[in-house]
Amino acid sequence: MTEQATHCGSRPRHVSLVALPDAVVSTLAGIFDVMNGVALMGLTRPGQPAPFQIEIVGEAAGALELASGIPIDVQRAIETIETSDIVIVPSVLLGPQGWQKDRYPGLVEWLYRMHERGAMLCSACSGVFLLAETGLFDGKDTTVHFGYARAFAATYPAVPIHPEQVLVVSGLREELVTSGASMSWHDLVLYLIAREAGATVAQEVARLFALQWHQDGLAPYIVFEGKADHGDGEIQGAQHWLSDHFSVANPVEEMIRRSKLAERTFKRRFLGATGLTPIAYVQRLRIDDAKRRLERTDASIDEVSWRVGYEDPAFFRRLFKRTTGLAPSAYRKRFRIPEFARPRSRN
Repeated sequence: MTEQATHCGSRPRHVSLVALPDAVVSTLAGIFDVMNGVALMGLTRPGQPAPFQIEIVGEAAGALELASGIPIDVQRAIETIETSDIVIVPSVLLGPQGWQKDRYPGLVEWLYRMHERGAMLCSACSGVFLLAETGLFDGKDTTVHFGYARAFAATYPAVPIHPEQVLVVSGLREELVTSGASMSWHDLVLYLIAREAGATVAQEVARLFALQWHQDGLAPYIVFEGKADHGDGEIQGAQHWLSDHFSVANPVEEMIRRSKLAERTFKRRFLGATGLTPIAYVQRLRIDDAKRRLERTDASIDEVSWRVGYEDPAFFRRLFKRTTGLAPSAYRKRFRIPEFARPRSRN
């Protein structure tokens, strides 16, 4: 994002922050406070209008109880809004049944109409479940919370998702903007501020609110969960064995031997069932175990490498960074509980 903002400064950009019963209050309130704070904290130049006029909008004005049970005041009903420059759907909480489509036909139709009239459509985290219902994201790259990635893919198979990415900007006008897991709404609002008010304002907002860009992506946060609901009993048995024996020497060869299948048959079925080759699956299990050891122990990186099955620490370091986006030492620094937050032993 360059210093040149797209907002010409003639009028504030109207931002519709969508409130619905599934919304998470922390994301909704956080986005509102940060974008509204640009003007409240005097971050614009003297005589320059505020870059944003942000309103909480919904199907009806008035009190609305959100997913956490906390009520919020919807300032305007969507039926009164003819145009909006930016529409943001905050995080939503999915229940055990997942996202239930067709519950908000009025909202979906309004979102589609706003886009037709020039609005940028944005989502934080899982808010993309509602936006995708418009059909506007079909064939467009997007991101979603990695914990909801499988559910999203099952619900909207026509939408390509990249849960390891923090922010994805798509569309002919770069008007479809999605952010990934949870607190990556920070990246969304900083991007919008930089785009509309300039990089300097975005940097000042980040400084005053102590917000951080997740520049290393979300791969370091993702916990590997091998696909196990594929129905291939032979491969499920191999996965079960591997979960406890991934660190042994030559685990792929041992799996094949135990399965009594031909090597090519085993590898073909394993890939078809899990979406990964056997060696890639082993590597993911090993790296996930290494992540836990780096977070919770004082073991050296060379020892961690050996414990998870790699005798060559240099190869382990390269593989770890390729998988997570961070070197092992950087990962430990990022995710280990800091000294000041650790429980102190009692004498």
